[in-house]
Amino acid sequence: MTASPADDEARHRQKMAKRKQVQDAEVAGKTIADKGLLIVHTGPGKGKSTAAFGLVLRALGSDWRVGVVQFVKGAWDTGERRALQRFSDLISWHTMGEGFTWETQDRARDIAAATRAWDKAKELMADQDIRLVVLDELNIALRYDYLPLAEVIATLHNRRPDLHVVVTGRNAKPELIAAADLVTEMTLIKHHFAAGVKAQAGIEF
Repeated sequence: MTASPADDEARHRQKMAKRKQVQDAEVAGKTIADKGLLIVHTGPGKGKSTAAFGLVLRALGSDWRVGVVQFVKGAWDTGERRALQRFSDLISWHTMGEGFTWETQDRARDIAAATRAWDKAKELMADQDIRLVVLDELNIALRYDYLPLAEVIATLHNRRPDLHVVVTGRNAKPELIAAADLVTEMTLIKHHFAAGVKAQAGIEF
C-alpha cells in the first residue's frame, strides 16, 4: 500500500521532532559561552585562505577589528586584499612574504621575512581592540622551520582568552593541530590546474 502525502508528512514531522530534541539537548550541554578559538585550515585542497577570509568578512559584519598577516604570499594584487581593504577602519592588513620558497631560493631571506611577519602577528595579537587575527600561510613557515615551533605554539596558547586566531597553509604541524580548537582539512578531489587551466582571477586570486 502506497503511503499518502499526509502520512509522509507526518513521518517527516516526527523524525524532525526527534532530531530537534537530540540537537537541543546537545546544545544545552555546552556551558562555555565565550572563548577565543584557535582555528587551523590545512590540507592539500583549495580553499584554506578563502575560508579564513570568509571568517574575516563575517567578523567585519559584526564590527570587529581584524588583523591579517600573510607569511609567504608576496605583494600580489589579489581580489580579497582589494575587497577587504575597503574596510580600512576595521582591518589591519600586512602582506609580508616575498613569494614561495622555490621563488626566493634564499633560506636566510625567507627566515628573515617570516620573522618580521611573526613579529607583526604578535603585535596584532597584543592589540586589545582586535578580535580576530588571520595568520595566512603560517603553516608553510613552520613546515620549513623558518620560525621556532615551540615559541609559536606557546604564544598562540597564551594569547588573551577572547582572541580568535586562524592559521592557514598545508602540512600543519601535529603540535599545532593538538593545540587548536578547530581543525579543518581541505581534501583535493579534482583541480582544473591538472587539466592545464591557469589560475583564474576572482577564483584563485
